Amino acid sequence: MTIPLTSLSHGAGCGCKLSAADIGPIVRALPAVDDPRLLVGSATADDAGIVRVRDDLALVQTVDFFTPIVDDPYDFGRIAAANALSDIYAMGAEPLSALNLVAFPLERLGPAVLAEILRGGGDVVRAAGALVVGGHSIDDPEPKYGLAVTGTVDPELVLTNAGGRPGDVLVLTKPLGVGAISTALKRGHGDGLLAPAVATMTTLNADAARAARDAGAHAMTDVTGFGLLGHLRELTAASGLGAEVYAEAVPAIDGVEALLRGVDSVSGGSRRNREHAETFTSFATDVEEWRRRLVCDATTSGGLLVAVAPERAAEVPGAVVGRLLEAPPGSIRVSSESSV
Repeated sequence: MTIPLTSLSHGAGCGCKLSAADIGPIVRALPAVDDPRLLVGSATADDAGIVRVRDDLALVQTVDFFTPIVDDPYDFGRIAAANALSDIYAMGAEPLSALNLVAFPLERLGPAVLAEILRGGGDVVRAAGALVVGGHSIDDPEPKYGLAVTGTVDPELVLTNAGGRPGDVLVLTKPLGVGAISTALKRGHGDGLLAPAVATMTTLNADAARAARDAGAHAMTDVTGFGLLGHLRELTAASGLGAEVYAEAVPAIDGVEALLRGVDSVSGGSRRNREHAETFTSFATDVEEWRRRLVCDATTSGGLLVAVAPERAAEVPGAVVGRLLEAPPGSIRVSSESSV
């Protein structure tokens, strides 16, 4: 009998992350790294760390792994790999190599399932032009998979979440709603939405990142487990700015609106995101509840959120969902539509 991977998971994909409210104070309490080689560390909650190797070369390092968000092992591997690679693209870098990270109940699920997970991950890494060079595994009753990825970038071309400028518009390159779909499927509804969700999650952010670089983007991050508002808060706090989000402009995967009009498809991770967002976000009274849930949806392998000059926004594939403005750092207001 085939055991559904998601039946062994307490969460789904990036929805199993520790909440930003919980992990933030722990990381901030760690000793600061004071070394001129460190170009980007943990202080700004960015997507990856960057260490200068020489004047024209820096290494970009990230790690990401999670519990199954789908039951198909091959798709799980592809999604986890695309998600990990996204952190490299979010820094304006190119991936070079990857290490597999595996926690797996081998006796219960069997080697064939693990082989398919690794095959899926490997196919996506190769599609990104990078190499899988090894990995590490442990026995675990709850399966988990991901990658530690190394990329390269010219130190002069690094894109961080701290470079946003007042007046920049915010472009989101993928629709939201993956968290709602995965939760609905786990609870026995949402049929027909799996294929578009998988297609969204397995799409690499490579082309979008290159377009953002070519458009002169000032700041960039990817949208994953903390939801749109959680990751936008990190970008605004690092940039010393506030933001406005246009709720009606935020794209959703077809069918997600119907799911989010009820509460059955709101995951635990999304609920935690909403609770945290309420501490730094003000919602206009006319913003519909399903849209409030959407901007807090715990996303897996989501798109890039790009801060770019308004006149260059059309060069970045995606939807303009807001703008950066002079306001208390990290503060966000959500209006139903643009107020300018």
